[in-house]
Amino acid sequence: GTGSFIVIDRMTNVTVGAGMVHRMLESEPPYEYRTHDSKAEVVWNRSSVTPEMRAHIKGHAGKCIWFTGLSGSGKSTLANALEVELNRRGYHTMLLDGDNIRHGLCKDLAMSEADRTENIRRVGEIAKLFADAGIIVITAFISPFRSDRAAARELFADGDFIEVHVDTPLAICEQRDPKGLYEKARQGKIKDFTGINSPYEVPEKPEIAVDSTSHSQQELVTQILKKVV
Repeated sequence: GTGSFIVIDRMTNVTVGAGMVHRMLESEPPYEYRTHDSKAEVVWNRSSVTPEMRAHIKGHAGKCIWFTGLSGSGKSTLANALEVELNRRGYHTMLLDGDNIRHGLCKDLAMSEADRTENIRRVGEIAKLFADAGIIVITAFISPFRSDRAAARELFADGDFIEVHVDTPLAICEQRDPKGLYEKARQGKIKDFTGINSPYEVPEKPEIAVDSTSHSQQELVTQILKKVV
């Protein structure tokens, strides 16, 4: 009904402590948000297993391939096709898609500028964890603000963050409108919609810029692969 545990030194395998769970402390809920500044109380816990050791097991290093572009530009389709090809070649991958993330990790966020910034901050942190695990993480997010993308980039070492701008003109994206969002935005049913009533800040120096209107999907995947692996 309670439980017991021992503490073992992972380097020597020597038992250095033991204990028993006596009761649960009910005065402090496990997920209670703190309002005070607790940064001074938080210390980074270094793992004995390094990203390099994880990469050695997988046979390749982790990195982040960050797709950005307007809604309907083809980010998700292209990111999925890239993952399929990397998987076929034996690479360990994980795809983080904007819509999927908002079903779980970021379901508490709306579409205001502040919430979008927080959305991308969370995604950047998750992507860094995957990369440290030796996984090639692919993200597909509008991520309209340069400062948010720059903050995500700063989490990674040089060369480990590859920004891919899916440069599809607004007119083409609106013509495609796979989810009917542009039409709703034009009708005023959706506020803060990127490209209509909210800005999209075009990347100034992306590692890769692709044009989905003049090249096939396979051609674009091949183009990206040359700079990724």
